[in-house]
Order: sequence, then structure tokens, then C-alpha cells
Amino acid sequence: MVRVYRIPVKKKKKFFGNLSLNIWIILINVLLFLVFSILISSKILSLDSIALQPANIFAGKYLWTFITSMFMHAGVFHLFVNMLSLFFIGSLVEKILGKKRYLWFYLISGLIAGLFFVICSLIFTADFNAYAVGASGALFGLVGLLVFLTPNLPVYVMFIPIPIKIKYAAIGLLVVLWIISATTSLGIGNTAHLGGLIAGLIYGIYLRRRYPNKVRAISKHFS
Repeated sequence: MVRVYRIPVKKKKKFFGNLSLNIWIILINVLLFLVFSILISSKILSLDSIALQPANIFAGKYLWTFITSMFMHAGVFHLFVNMLSLFFIGSLVEKILGKKRYLWFYLISGLIAGLFFVICSLIFTADFNAYAVGASGALFGLVGLLVFLTPNLPVYVMFIPIPIKIKYAAIGLLVVLWIISATTSLGIGNTAHLGGLIAGLIYGIYLRRRYPNKVRAISKHFS
């Protein structure tokens, strides 16, 4: 009797199947930046239909810009800085939260940042015609979360060559950006950053109370 043995063949994983959710978010950001830029420059779409503007929101128009503005940037440098930061910070948060929670938290942080930007423009009688674009609101949400989960995690802020604990870097970066916007003509969405940071802090507090042992272990690992 002849027996036939099948030799198991390892299936090669497809390249895109190996990518993390965070990398997918980065790729989507880059792709949509290119698409939106082309459509706006070609006058197929207007900036109002992509960027978040309080005047439009108060008029009940372009409500979807709460989402589209998260995936549009003011230029290549703006995109590069945000995506580089997201590559390092987002990868860590995804590993801690898992893909599903990370995706929802990223999107909700960005939405809260945009909402905070719009509300603050009304409270402080700011320019209703100012536009907000970029992933930095969601990014500050990730930073705010890490303030409670990994407070002693050393990070590099902007061009400072010395690592700073994230619990200090979060507030420090917010203050620095506020000073830059106050002393220069650069348009920086400080209120959106603050809104994202608050969203992250709130979620961090929730996780620390809900899963104290896990959070303590994570914090100790990065101390």
C-alpha cells in the first residue's frame, strides 16, 4: 500500500495584510491629502467642503468636514510632521488598545478636537472663517491617553535632542505651540489640540479606573 504524505506549505502573507492599522491610517492620510489637494487645485471641490470652518458649521453646512478635515493637511511639511509623530505614538497606542479600540479612539479624539475648535470659536468670539485641518487633534488624543497609561515614557519633542517624559511633554508641547501661534503668523489649531488632549486624558482616567492592574503593569513597563 502506497501512502501519500502531504507536505504542509506555508502560505505567504500578502504585504498589505502585514500592515498594522496605524500604518493604514497613515497611508489613508497621505492618499487623501493628495486626492483632496488635486481636487481643490482643479476647482472640482472647494476648501469649504474639506476643511472644518465654524461659520459653515453654525450655518448647518458641510457637517461632514468634522471627518474630512482630519485627513487633510495644510501642506507637505504639516503632513510629514503629523505622520511621523503618528508613526511612533500611534503604533504604541495600537499595541496597548488593540486595533478596534484604537480605531474608534483615534476617530473620536479627532471628532472631539474638531468640536472643541468650533465651540471655542463661539465662546471666545474668534474668527468664524478660520479653517482647521490635520490629524494633530487626534494625535493629541493619543498623547493625552499615554499621559495616564505611560506617564514616564521618554519622547522627543520637536527638535529638542533630549528625551522628555510624556507627562511633561504633553503640556509643554501645547504651551510651545500656543506661544508660536501668538508670536508668529502661523495658523495653529490650539483649541483643537486642547480638545484632543482632553479627550485622551478622559479616556486614560476611565481605563485606569476600569483596569487598574493592567494600567499599573503598562505604566511600570515603560518607567
